[in-house]
Amino acid sequence: MGHLRFFESTMRIVFMGTPAAAVPSLQRCLDDGHEIVAVWTQPDRPSGRGNKVAQSPLKEFALAHNLAVQQPKKIKTDESREIFVSHAADLAVVVAYGRILPVDFLRAPRRGCINVHFSLLPQYRGAAPVNWAIVNGETRTGVTTMFIEEQLDAGPILLQQETEIGAAETAAELMSRLAPLGADLLSDTLARLADLTPLPQHDKDATFAPMLEKDDGLIKWSHDASVIERSVRGFQPWPNAYTHHDAQRLILWRTAVEESIAGLKPGATAGEVIAAHGDDLIVTCGADTSLRLFEVQPEGKRRMSARDFLNGTHLRVGEIFE
Repeated sequence: MGHLRFFESTMRIVFMGTPAAAVPSLQRCLDDGHEIVAVWTQPDRPSGRGNKVAQSPLKEFALAHNLAVQQPKKIKTDESREIFVSHAADLAVVVAYGRILPVDFLRAPRRGCINVHFSLLPQYRGAAPVNWAIVNGETRTGVTTMFIEEQLDAGPILLQQETEIGAAETAAELMSRLAPLGADLLSDTLARLADLTPLPQHDKDATFAPMLEKDDGLIKWSHDASVIERSVRGFQPWPNAYTHHDAQRLILWRTAVEESIAGLKPGATAGEVIAAHGDDLIVTCGADTSLRLFEVQPEGKRRMSARDFLNGTHLRVGEIFE
C-alpha cells in the first residue's frame, strides 16, 4: 500500500519555463522526487551590451542538473508536438514559459497541464502580472496554480497564496519573493492533486496584464506623482520608466512622491525641474504634485545618485523633461 501511495505522489513531469522566476519551482519538483523527463525553455538569444548569445536561467539550471532540454523555435509544428507527446508525461508544469501551448500539448499529459501564475487570478491574466499590479497601485497580489485551458490564464484554479506588496517594492523585488512562494504552492498542489477541487474562474471578474512594450515606460509628467512613482517601480527591470534630457533617454530607478510644500511650485509646467542642487532633484507632475528623484541612469552610462547626475550635467531649475 505504501508503495502505491509513493507511486501516485511522484510523477513524470515536463517542466516548461524560461526566466529565473521559474527555477525555484523546478528545484522544488526535483526535491519532491518527481521525475523531470524534459525541460522546455525559450531558444538562446543575444543579450546584454555585447549582444552575446545567452541561455535562459532555467536552461542553465537544467543543464547543471543533467536534465534533458528542448528549445524549439516554434511549438506549433508537427515535430514539436511529436517530441512533446513522446515524453509520455503524467503532467506538464508551466512557469513563465513565454508561449501559449497548442491544444495538442494540453491534451498530451495524462493529468493535464498546470500553470504557476504570479497573480491572484482572475486578476491580472496575461504576460506581465507583477509589473501591472505595482503600476496600477495594488496593495496585495499572490500566486495561483491552475489547470491550463485554451483561453489565456482562464483555467480552473487549484490553489492560491496571497501576499502584500511593499510600499517601495519594485517588480523585480516582488518577483523574487513570489518565485519561492510559487514553488511552495506548486509543491502543495502536486501533493494534493488527487484531492483538490478545481474552481472555475469568472470572466466578468478578470483584469488583464498585457505584454510590456518599450513605450509603456515613457513618463507622462502630466500624471500624478504617485502614478509615476509606481511606474518607476513597476516597469523594472524592463522597459524601465524613462524621460528625455538633452535629447537622450534618462531612466529613473528610484523616486518618491515629494510631500514637502517646499517641493511644490505653483503654476509650474508638468515635467519642470523645480530643484536641482546637491541631493535635491525635484520635478513637477500633474495635479499639483511633484516627484523627488534619488537614482537615475543617463543613456549609455551607469546608474547614479541625483547628486552625481547633477554634478555631471548642466541641468538647471526651470528646464523641462520631455
